[in-house]
Amino acid sequence: MSQLEVLGSLERRIDLAVPMAAVETEVQNRLKRLAKTVKAPGFRPGKVPMSQVSKMHGTGVRQEVLGDSLQQSFFEAINAQQLKVAGMPRFEPRQGDGDASVIRFSATFEVYPEVRLGNLAAASLKRPVVGVEDDNVDATLEILRKQRRSFSGVERASRQDDLVQFDFRGTLDGEAFPGGEAKDFSTVIGEGRMLKDFEDNLAGLAAGESRGFDMTFPEDYSAAHLAGKTVHFDVTVKEVQAPMLPEVDAEFAKALGIADGDVAKLREEVRANLEREVKRRIQARLKEAAMEVLLANAELELPRSLVALEIDRLRQQMLNQIQASGGQIKDDMISADIFKDQAERRVRLGLIIAEVVQKNDLEAKPEQVHALIDEYAQGYEDPQEVVQWYYQDPRRLQELEALALEDNVVAWVVGQVQATDEPVKFDDLMGRAA
Repeated sequence: MSQLEVLGSLERRIDLAVPMAAVETEVQNRLKRLAKTVKAPGFRPGKVPMSQVSKMHGTGVRQEVLGDSLQQSFFEAINAQQLKVAGMPRFEPRQGDGDASVIRFSATFEVYPEVRLGNLAAASLKRPVVGVEDDNVDATLEILRKQRRSFSGVERASRQDDLVQFDFRGTLDGEAFPGGEAKDFSTVIGEGRMLKDFEDNLAGLAAGESRGFDMTFPEDYSAAHLAGKTVHFDVTVKEVQAPMLPEVDAEFAKALGIADGDVAKLREEVRANLEREVKRRIQARLKEAAMEVLLANAELELPRSLVALEIDRLRQQMLNQIQASGGQIKDDMISADIFKDQAERRVRLGLIIAEVVQKNDLEAKPEQVHALIDEYAQGYEDPQEVVQWYYQDPRRLQELEALALEDNVVAWVVGQVQATDEPVKFDDLMGRAA
């Protein structure tokens, strides 16, 4: 019988023993299987003597078998005691009693904590309420028009939304600085591709006109040698082009996927897309509020092993992102400490959600997943193709199952707390500037 020792509120240690005879038997079995394919100088494949096979691979095979035996013995013991292990166990050899027939070791590990969720009836959250109106459809069509604009030269001074081609030269304390000069540079006034103070000084100039002005770079400017510095620029406008927006007509509708060019159908499709996006954003806000309610009303101790695993995952994720974007970085250049708070929050929330799901039977149902897929598919030209794409890969379905489960948790929380409707402006929800 395995001996279990309680080291702390979550930490446990279990002492186990693996029969040496079983290890050696499995070592010989694996070496025999290996002998059928192993190659060695002077022998045909499969004809290498067992003594030679053992000499070549015995140590490695024995380590594999021992590791597998330790794992099997450990999991048999924790299953027998109905323990839920959090993270990975730490194996350590243990002094024996002189009995060479067994290998003794101990495994130190953590168990999942008890999650105590308080009464949510006293908690509250705001439920955003937003409608899609005709002027929202009009504003979206205007955005679509701007995305398909063209530019035409004009003989006037530049203004907002104009495409301006110009030369510029900047000086810092009377001296030119790197990146401070260009010929035939182009930008659209008001798009924010350049600093606002610079764009503002381009306005009001016609082709052939020049202007000099001072400008102070922001303190957090990306180029450190210019951050917070005041520089002088001289600009000369070479050409001004005004934006030409397409009319909202049959041609425009066809360009946006309405085969018969019916503008009314285009407006209906734009409205439907906006309604789907509004629903998605409202759900995202509700989810954020619901998760904060759960975090604020739950008590539990965090397993250090799970936090460590999450820190490693977040750290590796950042390394991968930096390397994917062409950055050169080493593993030891990113401190694990910067992920500690985020990792603890994620682990805490994951444990709380798991408890809520298990106690309230909130697992995602197949019909919920199918409904989500259908909803996503409606935003594409061929919805059925999108549906098939999801069902072709179990991993894609698992992602949607996770989303459906989260929706179930959010709905459960909203049903437990004092939820009140909160009217929200459409532009605020969509993150559009007023």
